[in-house]
Amino acid sequence: MSDLPKKQQTFGLIGWLVLSYIVSAIGGVASFQARAFYADLTQPAWAPPGWLFGPTWMVLYTMMGVAAWLVWREGGAEKNRIALGIFIVQLAVNGVWSWLFFAWSLGALAFADIVLLWLLIVATIALFWRTRPLAGALLIPYLLWVSFAAALNFAVWQLNPQILG
Repeated sequence: MSDLPKKQQTFGLIGWLVLSYIVSAIGGVASFQARAFYADLTQPAWAPPGWLFGPTWMVLYTMMGVAAWLVWREGGAEKNRIALGIFIVQLAVNGVWSWLFFAWSLGALAFADIVLLWLLIVATIALFWRTRPLAGALLIPYLLWVSFAAALNFAVWQLNPQILG
């Protein structure tokens, strides 16, 4: 457990949550018209309804922020530089995906991005788990969702080559 003062822990939690929500907002800007765009695409039969993505991502971004905070609490950013650095890199890769897919209609690059994201999430889980198993466990739903999203990205890209070239 952390020996940081409660006030510092609270500001740390807020900081990690804000960072996660900023990435969410950056992706949100790119996907402002995503619901209509997504509805117009040919989709596999197993594609979820568009309204499901927003609430799911909000929960996942919250879990990501809490996971990073749990690791940060165990010795700070210096002690956990690699784990938190990989976490920040995967957040950036996450934020780029919406731009590639929704804003720029680049299906192949979006798929490459999400594969890289998946690998970075696996690395983050492993590194977080070593520091604080709960932090790693909090990222497992994120990995599962991104695994599903990668399959969906690939399927939608293949079904819509004229739009997502």
